[in-house]
Amino acid sequence: EVQLVESGGGLAQPGGSLRLSCTASGFTYDFYAMAWFRQAPGKEREGVSCIDHSGSNILYADSVKGRFTISVDNAKKTVYLQMNGLKSEDTAVYYCAADYHTLGTLDAKWYASWGQGTQVTVSS
Repeated sequence: EVQLVESGGGLAQPGGSLRLSCTASGFTYDFYAMAWFRQAPGKEREGVSCIDHSGSNILYADSVKGRFTISVDNAKKTVYLQMNGLKSEDTAVYYCAADYHTLGTLDAKWYASWGQGTQVTVSS
């Protein structure tokens, strides 16, 4: 069973930065994809970014392009989301997800394992 543990959420001012981390355990295979999703109150879950174990197949939602950067440390089975230029509309619970594929997709149906989520609040 794959387990995911997120960290790094918190409060940031508009224009500020935060870095989220998600560490996986229990991978059976060496190939995998990891992704970040987010859900704001009253809104549907949104795919933010994804990456595979080799650092390839990277996608970003249009809403975060140029501001967020995803990266992976395969040795540590950890994915990072560097969030710069934060806006109030980035406020949400951010979830890490993982599965065995290299599809480069932000469709939630392709991710079977999910973390508990970490709150990101952007406010002055």
